[in-house]
Amino acid sequence: MIILVASVVLGTGVVIYGTSLFQTGASEEKITTQGVKLWVNATNSSGVTWGAAGVRNSGDKLVSVDQILVRGESVPYTSWYVDSNQTTVSTDIFQAQYVYTTTNTGGDLTDSTTWSGTAACNVGTVKKIDFDGAGGKAGLCLVQASGPTSLTPGEKLVVYFRVPDGIMSPVDAGAATSVSIFAGKTGAPVSVTVANP
Repeated sequence: MIILVASVVLGTGVVIYGTSLFQTGASEEKITTQGVKLWVNATNSSGVTWGAAGVRNSGDKLVSVDQILVRGESVPYTSWYVDSNQTTVSTDIFQAQYVYTTTNTGGDLTDSTTWSGTAACNVGTVKKIDFDGAGGKAGLCLVQASGPTSLTPGEKLVVYFRVPDGIMSPVDAGAATSVSIFAGKTGAPVSVTVANP
């Protein structure tokens, strides 16, 4: 009888432990990127460079996009401009070819000259990017980041970012370089051909 009770108790413990491992393994942090771009101003000797990317939480846990690296160098949060509003970051916008506008004399990205967005874009430091002028796609209201951006499972964001001066130069136009976007430990580098806007 004692052996039978001990066997039941031991068996129950193994089943509970195995179930716990299975449930833990089922939840994962995962992001996917799309449309990653880099543009270097080949006529500016300081190599003013901007990038853009779409990021989706493709796992089943909350993640915080917390790092962008270009050639292994970190892009500070204050150089990120993010739209994570799930209404404006529609599937059409998320899968669009991200566009470069122009830069001002300080190297900052300027707003699109046309605007078909429905949002007022008046919160914080904002850059307006429009993909189709007066067309049907919404525009992006890119708000300057101050820290990581959280995404629940299935949510998306579009981020435009200014690469710190000195990492890229005009001679990099047309070359391939690496861009890495991470949310904690999840993420991976992608190879991007640097465009000359």
